[in-house]
Amino acid sequence: MTLLVLLFLTLLLVPAAAAVHTLLGRNTGWFAAIALVVLGSFSLIWLPDLIAGETVAEYLPWIPTVDVGIRLRLDGLGMVFLLLVLFIGALVMAYSARYFSVKKKTSDYYIWMLLFVFAMSGMVLADDMILLFVFWEFTTLCSFFLINRSGDKAPAPAQRTLLITMAGGLGLLTAVLWIIVRTGTTSLSEALQHQVWGDDAVFTGVVAVLIAFAAFTKSAQFPFHLWLPDAMVAPAPVSAYLHAAAMVKAGIYLLLRFSPVFEGVVVWQTLLIVCGLITALIGALFALQRHDIKEIMAYSTVSQLGFLVAIIGIGTPTAIAAATIHVIAHALFKSSLFMMVGIIEHEAHSRDIRELNGLRKAMPVSFIITVLGCLSMAGIPPLFGFVSKENLLKGFLSAGEEPALFGPGLTWTITLLGVLAAVGTFAYCGRIVLGVFTSYTGTGKHDDAKEPMAPETAHEASLSFYAPALLPAAAGAILGFVPFLFDGLLTASTQASTTANYEPHFYLYGGLSTDLMLSVIIMGVGLVAVLTRSRLDSFVPRQIFPWTGVEVVEKMRTGSIAFGRRVGDVTRSDIHAVHLTAPGIFLVGIFIAGVLNVGDVGEFTPGHTRMTDWVLIGLLAFFLLGTVITHSRTAAVVLAGGAGFVVGAWYFALGAVDVGMTQLLVEILTVVVLVLVLRKLPRKFHQVSRSRTAVSAVVAIAFGIAAFIAAYALTGRRGQSPAAQWYLEETYETVGALNTVNSILVDFRALDTFGELTVLGVAGFAILAVLNSAFSTSDSHPAESKLWIGTPLDHAADNTQAMRSVFNWMAPFIVLLSLVLLLRGHYDSGGGFISALVLGGFFALRYLVAPSDSAVKLRFDYALIIVGGIVIGAVIGLFGFMDGAEGSYLRPIVILEGIPLPWGTDAGFTLTTALIFDVGIYLAVIGAVLVALDRLGQAQRYPAELLKAHMKSQGQKTSQIERIEMHAGDDPGDVPLEAEGEGWHPGPYTGNRSTGRGDEG
Repeated sequence: MTLLVLLFLTLLLVPAAAAVHTLLGRNTGWFAAIALVVLGSFSLIWLPDLIAGETVAEYLPWIPTVDVGIRLRLDGLGMVFLLLVLFIGALVMAYSARYFSVKKKTSDYYIWMLLFVFAMSGMVLADDMILLFVFWEFTTLCSFFLINRSGDKAPAPAQRTLLITMAGGLGLLTAVLWIIVRTGTTSLSEALQHQVWGDDAVFTGVVAVLIAFAAFTKSAQFPFHLWLPDAMVAPAPVSAYLHAAAMVKAGIYLLLRFSPVFEGVVVWQTLLIVCGLITALIGALFALQRHDIKEIMAYSTVSQLGFLVAIIGIGTPTAIAAATIHVIAHALFKSSLFMMVGIIEHEAHSRDIRELNGLRKAMPVSFIITVLGCLSMAGIPPLFGFVSKENLLKGFLSAGEEPALFGPGLTWTITLLGVLAAVGTFAYCGRIVLGVFTSYTGTGKHDDAKEPMAPETAHEASLSFYAPALLPAAAGAILGFVPFLFDGLLTASTQASTTANYEPHFYLYGGLSTDLMLSVIIMGVGLVAVLTRSRLDSFVPRQIFPWTGVEVVEKMRTGSIAFGRRVGDVTRSDIHAVHLTAPGIFLVGIFIAGVLNVGDVGEFTPGHTRMTDWVLIGLLAFFLLGTVITHSRTAAVVLAGGAGFVVGAWYFALGAVDVGMTQLLVEILTVVVLVLVLRKLPRKFHQVSRSRTAVSAVVAIAFGIAAFIAAYALTGRRGQSPAAQWYLEETYETVGALNTVNSILVDFRALDTFGELTVLGVAGFAILAVLNSAFSTSDSHPAESKLWIGTPLDHAADNTQAMRSVFNWMAPFIVLLSLVLLLRGHYDSGGGFISALVLGGFFALRYLVAPSDSAVKLRFDYALIIVGGIVIGAVIGLFGFMDGAEGSYLRPIVILEGIPLPWGTDAGFTLTTALIFDVGIYLAVIGAVLVALDRLGQAQRYPAELLKAHMKSQGQKTSQIERIEMHAGDDPGDVPLEAEGEGWHPGPYTGNRSTGRGDEG
């Protein structure tokens, strides 16, 4: 198995789990667990080579022109984190199969968790810095969605977490781009060996700060630590994985990966040591303040991560080896303890240590598992956590060894602060065990606890429930006796994280030493703190500052939203002058630039302008003039559409057939959509004064002249560019296409088109959300529109009979034309976009000839069509890698050649992956068209009707209701809304700026 196959299989687990979930439900966790164990076991085949000092590297081009590729590399450091991601992930998946109830919807949970596994696996394997950043941000998105799905209280914490971690992502992106520029390569391993790190101290220092900032936000270091406890709204399985093997470990991995180039860099060491120790201390203090065991666990994670960051800041080989072994120990005891939190909450119905009382008898196995996890976290021999804690102390002391990084005073200061944080660890571990399984007797003045209550309904969980938590706890107990098993792997990991050829050796007892004496002191003082926990609980302040970090971030979040609204208020108006000010200033700037540049424009060549151009200009002026002087909205739409048709005809006259067809089809569909919108607006624009009309005309003409001069001066009448000439000459030889325009979209610049395709899909969903929101009120009202009763329009079925008959004959030909245009796009006018617009015309006609909206309401989810189009475009791009060494993402691949068709080359039609990519465009465009047609085509109640029904429900006076009925046949916007009610503005309608309901012509 290769690295690429391993990574692909982790991604393949996502759709596989989604499919299996329809059969297994929550038991999909067992399927995912087995799959991850298998993948983790297969990855062990690389272990002997890694221990021998070798690395496994693979490369697959992605965007070769900028040296970006799927460059994967596995060394000792990557192997440590890969095994944690896969095996801890397997335990959490198995645990999830029993944590959630049978009725709980878990399909999206398993999808996001397995995507998290994929993202973390990709991040630790990535040897391309662009790829590293992509996976880094992918973990951020996965954590956001996992937290956000956790209930009504989850969105705010999820947003705060996203803001903090994505800010760090921007720091990483800045660092990555600067490294690429200075080293000339996107390969991480090559960049880390570049001489620029030693030659340019400023560059090294700034990148060190950026990398530290990114890691601090991800690993919850002070002052960014607040997001981790805030994210405790997520269920226990999510917390167990995020805190043990995924989210927070991403930051630790990043620090270890970049550690070799920052050895001895003062700003790096200062940031990591100072912030790490502060985080370790405040994490322990905050854990002692809390009564919720999940919060205690969260702050304990913050504290342990502080240890790791500080020891990485020391940077000696001893310290780096200690950090790596503590990463493993932390993953074991923290995953076990977080799973136990979920079990206790599930079986005892509480997480408050003031209520949990005497669970040792009711849940003896849970008691043993929790004790093992807490003893390991507290660093009690002979557990594995003791070995890692001993090595942490040894790492702190190594700062004073030869060659000394710090003097004895600073070394001991750092070490004693670490000892103090370790005492806090011991204290809150005792608080968890004794508070949950024996009793809680806090009596301090700050203690507002209820009377201790023995949860009589508590009982032990089933074996299948607690087994995933038992395994890492038992491993932590056993590995303490044989820590030397990790010597080989951690030697390879340490050598990948330092510049020294260092071989660490781990043992349970290595004789009397300073670090052993410090451990004894920690256990002694910690034991005193546990035995006097009641007094300690009253002594610990519940709140140090008058505000919390969460409150600060929430103020920043809400403040930024409020600021954005205020900025939006500047243009959130019906006054055209406000809207046109910004683009007007921009246009004036272009005009000035064009005038200054006009001398460089080539001479006017007679013959470039033909008589047809002047005719089309005249027609265009006629339609535009009619558009601006008409008082009818319907006439304005028709005239504006006519101007669009003239532009389309102009394209045809110039030979741009594809562009002309696109223009015409877009105009047709635009007119249809606008007609649907017009039903909700008054028939006429309101009157404006002649002086205002004159001013508007002068401004419009001035802008038009400025735009013409700027366009003429800046584009001139130059000939074809070298790029255009190359496309015309080389397109057929390169990709076998005759339609250059379509080929540029789906062959040469397919990545750009895919980006636009994604934007189109997002826009479709945005339209759907806006229309659903706008129509929710009217759709929910039971009243039916009766405005057309008694008029010829009342008989819709009869009035549309003739058009419907014509449509029934035309429909097959329209669909066939759409398919033909799709298939011939490579050789003649057509392509995915144009063919989709033709089919959009089919759906538009279908709506126009229907007697009612219900008769043509779609029976399928058009949102899935948009998603399907984007997915097809994304997946087909992977086939580009099949083109050997030249392969890259979205590179067109020939599937079949020589297919005889009425169009194409003499050699026949050639089927390539570009056509399938065009199908993705086809589906996405159709989906977006259907969104607008289906939602806008539904029957909507007029405001007058809604107001009348609302007034009746509110018991309004009969005279007021009759007045509304008098205006039932008028335009909705002309009805004077004088009755006050929810959602209605009293008084005559005057174009309220704040509500956006006005119309300034």
